[in-house]
Amino acid sequence: MAASTPRKHTFLGRLSLPERTFVANALRTETVGGVLLLVAAITALIWANTPLKESYETVRDFHLGPGSLGLDLSVQHWAADGLLAVFFFVAGIELKRELVAGDLRDPKAAALPVIAALCGMAVPALVYTLVNTVGGGSLSGWAVPTATDIAFALAVLAVIGTSLPSALRAFLLTLAVVDDLFAILIIAVFFTSDLNFAALGGAVIGLAVFWLLLRKGVRGWYVYVPLAVVVWGLMYNSGVHATIAGVAMGLMLRCHRKEGEGHSPGEHVEHLVRPLSAGLAVPLFALFSAGVAISGGALGDVFTQPETLGVVLGLVVGKAVGIFGGTWLAARFTRAELNDDLAWADVFAVASLAGIGFTVSLLIGELAFSDDPALTDEVKAAVLVGSLTAAVFSGILLKIRNAKYRTLYEDEERDEDLDGIPDIYEQDNPEYHLRMAEIYEKKAAEHRRRAETAAGSGEPDHGPA
Repeated sequence: MAASTPRKHTFLGRLSLPERTFVANALRTETVGGVLLLVAAITALIWANTPLKESYETVRDFHLGPGSLGLDLSVQHWAADGLLAVFFFVAGIELKRELVAGDLRDPKAAALPVIAALCGMAVPALVYTLVNTVGGGSLSGWAVPTATDIAFALAVLAVIGTSLPSALRAFLLTLAVVDDLFAILIIAVFFTSDLNFAALGGAVIGLAVFWLLLRKGVRGWYVYVPLAVVVWGLMYNSGVHATIAGVAMGLMLRCHRKEGEGHSPGEHVEHLVRPLSAGLAVPLFALFSAGVAISGGALGDVFTQPETLGVVLGLVVGKAVGIFGGTWLAARFTRAELNDDLAWADVFAVASLAGIGFTVSLLIGELAFSDDPALTDEVKAAVLVGSLTAAVFSGILLKIRNAKYRTLYEDEERDEDLDGIPDIYEQDNPEYHLRMAEIYEKKAAEHRRRAETAAGSGEPDHGPA
């Protein structure tokens, strides 16, 4: 008897209906936030490169907050350490949901995007390290080109009008979630200053109380928001980057649904907080972090200094090669077959889109070169140049395939029986086919009536004018 052939699974196949609905809702908010992010970044660049630049620096460097609590911070620091904690809180919820209810709950399904994301972080770091080793630059910025900005990437999709199929959008979202996880770990491990164990202990106790209240089913934002602020303040003073507090609290929320629940608490909170993150926190961070002086000489320096060249090549080349190579190798060794409706060129286009680093790359750039303000601004310029280059390159690749994407997207969206569920998900439902038969019978009856009318009058019936 012949040995059975291992069964292959489809990569980038159709999502389940609940997963598709979740992805669509999440990406819709992120797309709007991404457009606001673009507007904020452009505003920052204009503000910092006009005669109004002094007012930009005055606002950015203005300090406020209780100094006695160690929180007398500049507006820029409040944006980076405070507002981005909200962004990472949402990232923590996304990660928890993916682990318990999304693609990452199944190790076999998770293997491919996780390997792709890891390779998409390792290769840019290697590219940066190689460029700076050869060029004699600083290796401190190796983590800068490792991040992907999902909001900015989706804004690019919105601008170029690509009807990307939901499977590719979900792949991009999963990549970004895993990417965020490892970016968080990088920040926690490599960018933690001298620890204040008293403050860190207080933060841990606060997190334990947060977890206990959740397990006891205590409700009310007036309980959790003040506690979250206290935990954040203690984490900031501990020397661990304050955004870690946001991630930790996001991971504590329950993201699986109990019987009778329409939404889990995590999904409910994410639905409420995501617009705040995408629409306010991230754009304000961009407004006060992306304002770097841009001139012909400065742009030239981006391609001549090893630190900045490493960032650009890491984002544009490293991300695309890492994600595509990791995906191809994982598919090759896990016997995964690419969806027949897609091609490997589509995977490469999405991999190129992931080269848009922006938000987290800007944050890591600030942390990596905090002792050299001039180099910090140059690295920020490199992040902008690299992200813009990746956006243009991926946009061209996606435009080439846009007609194919539009056809797939229309097939996914078609709902001829108007029951709110795309027809493609109802092919195994007898009631759907009975509804469609009734619809077509009514249409056939109407055409017969028109034919009889036209035959009786001797003139063709062209229908209503």
